[in-house]
Amino acid sequence: MQLVRKFYASLTLKPQGLTMIVAGFLPVFAIIAMFPVVAAMIGHFKDVPDAAIRVPAMVTAPGYAIAVLAPFAGLFVDRFGRRPLLLACTFFYGIVGTAPFFLENLDVIFASRLLLGVCEAGILTIVNTLIADYWEDRERRTWLMLQGMVGPLFQSLVFLLVAAVAAWRWNGSFLVYLVALPIFAAMYAFIYEPRQPEPAALATPGTVTPPTQADRFPLGMAFLVGGLTLFSSVLYYVFIVNGSIAWAEMGVTDPMAVSKATFIPSFFILAGAVVFRIVSRFSNAAQIATFLLLFGLGLAGIGLAHSVLQMQVALVIQQTGAGMAVPALIAWAQSKFSFRHRGRGMGVWTSCFFLGQAVSPVLVGLVARHLGSMQGAFLAAGVVALAAALAGGAIALRHKAVLAPA
Repeated sequence: MQLVRKFYASLTLKPQGLTMIVAGFLPVFAIIAMFPVVAAMIGHFKDVPDAAIRVPAMVTAPGYAIAVLAPFAGLFVDRFGRRPLLLACTFFYGIVGTAPFFLENLDVIFASRLLLGVCEAGILTIVNTLIADYWEDRERRTWLMLQGMVGPLFQSLVFLLVAAVAAWRWNGSFLVYLVALPIFAAMYAFIYEPRQPEPAALATPGTVTPPTQADRFPLGMAFLVGGLTLFSSVLYYVFIVNGSIAWAEMGVTDPMAVSKATFIPSFFILAGAVVFRIVSRFSNAAQIATFLLLFGLGLAGIGLAHSVLQMQVALVIQQTGAGMAVPALIAWAQSKFSFRHRGRGMGVWTSCFFLGQAVSPVLVGLVARHLGSMQGAFLAAGVVALAAALAGGAIALRHKAVLAPA
């Protein structure tokens, strides 16, 4: 307990940090809050053609909006400021998210979910931008670790809350989006607009300096950040989307049995956030290589597993990698963009991460069809991740050799 108090006392800008942690959960909240009630919604709209397809599409619609709109959100953030847009996005998140509680038309509900995605694109982009604005490297890594640890705990609470509200009414789950309004109040009270670093003084008063390289948006770096984020996101969602199929190929088909088998391994996503904080003292390449190594070992292990115990051990490794991946990728992306370009840079990161959510099931499904099994696809994904980890490790070693004194 004394260690916890000491750790808490060492944190700076606590109201801002705690608000950022809660706000960063809102985009994830929008999807997981709906999954427990999909069946009830399909039943309610049973007379609507293709309701079994349209209702799940409605649930995931915000993710597609985020993938498309996050770069534009970043552009507005850099141009008009962080705080006003964050307040607007969070307020309308609560309004638009709750709107389906009063609606009966599935098409209108779908449209409201797309508008919710617009708000989410702004929230996630601005939150990740502000974390880089408010804190320097060491404290930034600490807050990213806490964000990675608190999110999974919130997820469990959301499932309980949604289940309780949905038992009252088929669309009662939409009321949980009102949680955005107290978060909006906390933002209004604690979040401040960060000040842009002052430019260097002009050598001669009255002279006009031409645009420098720092003034231009680093397009090449944005492509690198986006490409690696998309690649990592595809790996991140392999188990989330297809894990139940891999369990079924192992002979575990009962949903309750699957839940019991994955219950303990799922908590290792918290361990992954701690591993990130430990490894974050090394270079970004070393951090990325580490979570790719964990992904590779875990996914390949799932692909090779022949028993429940083997699957659980592999899943422990995979979940540790998953817990490390998001904070490591965000920390890396934040370090690649200056204050002037950070909103657009984090918009690219956000867009590519959610694009991976959409692309991963398609790619993994095609590989599984080609190899003849989902476990074969897991093994292939693991091999690809291990190859990427080796490349990242080589880059980290080369970087260390360059920095070492002669």
